Amino acid sequence: MIAAGVWPSWPRKPCDASEKRFRGAPASTSRTRPVVVRRTMAGLREQGYVRSEKGHGGGWTLVRPLSEITLLDVYRAIGEPHLFAIGPADDQPQCLVEQAVNIALGDAMKEAQALLLRRLDSVTLDKIAADFETKLTALSATSYSCAS
Repeated sequence: MIAAGVWPSWPRKPCDASEKRFRGAPASTSRTRPVVVRRTMAGLREQGYVRSEKGHGGGWTLVRPLSEITLLDVYRAIGEPHLFAIGPADDQPQCLVEQAVNIALGDAMKEAQALLLRRLDSVTLDKIAADFETKLTALSATSYSCAS
């Protein structure tokens, strides 16, 4: 979902390159529900990374350069969702086995989360955009699709 929040309509060209404005169908491009894209973009807007314009010629506009926005910034702007799908269980809090496993997992999960957050903070969106452009250039325009 971070990718959808960052560039929901990236395969489309900016309609005004100087303003980095994007239009199109962000949800259909990223195969994400429209409400999820709206909430994500609202979080980015509230943190001052994008602004929206309604009506003809409207769309989302980057407010800050990609080089000033990290993946950690985006993660925080979208509400810091859970990073991992696994974690301590609390089905049977009195179970000694569950308690022992939770203790063992707890430290490992904290270390993994700290490492991932540091990595997210080290990646700026301009680096991702450059990598994307390199890969896109290597493909023919007719063979590219986010959906495949």
